[in-house]
Amino acid sequence: MSEYNHKEIAQLFKILSNPGRVAILEALRDDEHCVCHIENRLKYRQAYISQQLILLREAGLVEDRRDGWNIYYRVTSSEVFGLIDTARTALKLPTDFKRKVTASDNCPCPKCNQLLTNVSG
Repeated sequence: MSEYNHKEIAQLFKILSNPGRVAILEALRDDEHCVCHIENRLKYRQAYISQQLILLREAGLVEDRRDGWNIYYRVTSSEVFGLIDTARTALKLPTDFKRKVTASDNCPCPKCNQLLTNVSG
């Protein structure tokens, strides 16, 4: 294994060393979501989430998709969840926690509108 490969691996761990970024990845585990969904689930400020998404995108861990005015984020490779799950197991942390991301009342995205309609209808 070359020194270059070691740097890439270390860079991945550096990106994953931030609890906020790990939480965002976990929020994206079940599906793609817009920032409002992630904000609603994690209770972080929108600006903080956006900053962390930029770093995750630059690292190649997430990508975005524009749908009209809305931008949805998704994980590019599910293998990152294997790494997170292995860390949970090694630390004897629960692995069966709820990962549901819910709709936001003040979000105009079609996904939130559909989720809120299904809940109220």
